[in-house]
Amino acid sequence: MRLFVTGALSLLVLPLTVTSTARAESGDSVPPSSPSAAQIVAEMARHNTLRNEDLKHYTSLRHYEVSYHGFAASLDAKMDVEVDYSASTGKSFRVVSQSGSRLLCDKVLKRAVDSEEEAQKDPAATALTPANYRFTLDGRDTLDGRSAYVLDVEPIAPSKFLYKGKIWVDARDFAVEKIEATPAKNPSFWIEQTLIHYTSARNGEFWLPQQNRSETKVRIGGKAVFTIDYGAYQIVPQLASR
Repeated sequence: MRLFVTGALSLLVLPLTVTSTARAESGDSVPPSSPSAAQIVAEMARHNTLRNEDLKHYTSLRHYEVSYHGFAASLDAKMDVEVDYSASTGKSFRVVSQSGSRLLCDKVLKRAVDSEEEAQKDPAATALTPANYRFTLDGRDTLDGRSAYVLDVEPIAPSKFLYKGKIWVDARDFAVEKIEATPAKNPSFWIEQTLIHYTSARNGEFWLPQQNRSETKVRIGGKAVFTIDYGAYQIVPQLASR
C-alpha cells in the first residue's frame, strides 16, 4: 500500500511553474488607472522583460516538504536544496540534506526538482501569456496594503505545467503576487482534487517566489500536502542593478 500511495503522490506534487516574476516599478511608465485584462497582461510582460534583463544572478536555499496522512499510511519527507540562478544558464539545483521517507524523497521531492529543471528548458511554454492562457479581469483586491488586480486564468490547452484559477497582480509593479488554482490537467485518476496556493514577495528591486503549497485529496482516502519555501535570496548587487 505504501508503494501505491507513493506512486500516486509522485504524479501530483509537481511545483507550480511561474515564469512571470517582475522587476519593481521604476516610475518610467504610467499604466492606465483602470486597465483592461489585456493591458494588465501586457504590463506583466513588460516588467518581466525588465526583470530578465536586470536579474543576472542569485542563490537561495529552498526547503521542500511533503506529507501524506490517510488510509493505511502516514509518510513524511523533507529536503533542502541549494539553487543557483544565472541569467545565461538558468537554474542549477544541489540537494544538501534530506530526511524522512526515502521513497518520498526519491519519488516525490527529487521529481519536483527534476520537473522544474524540465520546465525551464522551454519557459515560453509555461509563461503567463496570451499564448498559454485566457485572461478575464475579476476586480481588485488589497494584499499587504498594496492594491492588486484579480484575474481569472484559463489555460488554452491542458498541460501538467499550467493551471486554472485566479491570480493577483500587483497594481504598481505588475508582479504575480498570489495564485489560487488547480492543475489544468489531472495527472491521475487516483487524484481527486489538488488546490495550489502560491505567493511571491518583493526582494529589493525584484519580486521572487516566496512559497508554493499544494493540498491534494487522494481517492483511496487521505490528504497530501506539498510545500516549497523558497528561502532568502542572495542577489549579486553589482549584477542586479542597471
